[in-house]
Amino acid sequence: MTPAGIVKKIDQTFANSRRRDQNRYRTQAFAENFAKQAGNIAFILESVGAVVFFTLLLVTGNTMATSVRERTGEFAILKALGFSDRFILFFVLAESISIALIGGALGIGLAKLSTAFGSPAPSVLPLFYLPTVQVFVGIGVALAVGVIAGLLPALTASHLKVVDALRRI
Repeated sequence: MTPAGIVKKIDQTFANSRRRDQNRYRTQAFAENFAKQAGNIAFILESVGAVVFFTLLLVTGNTMATSVRERTGEFAILKALGFSDRFILFFVLAESISIALIGGALGIGLAKLSTAFGSPAPSVLPLFYLPTVQVFVGIGVALAVGVIAGLLPALTASHLKVVDALRRI
């Protein structure tokens, strides 16, 4: 028997009931409309996620640019002592990546903790969990934020001339 046939049979069973409208099963059209709404919700959540990612890039990039600007003298001294441009580049990138990974790990840890006890509203959100695959995706996104946000400040610090940097002190 098809699902539509089962629905008709159930509706016929309760046809003479005083509460037949409350017992009426949802039609195929209702299910399709609900699926379309769920699709729109997924698009909205993805859009919000993209905006959050862009905002994270701006905030982390601004933090790293300010950090490099404030420590120009320190980078000049490191270069005067003989550290290479490549070392300065990796030093700033490592700082940016570590900041992003610490923030990402805290966020993912809090998300995992909030899903550890099940759904706060089981009737509305029956599948409320954080899969392990998504944990690794989150760590990858945090790593990408650290690299992208730290790349420009790291390049700026690595191309810094010692004489120009010491003038700013």
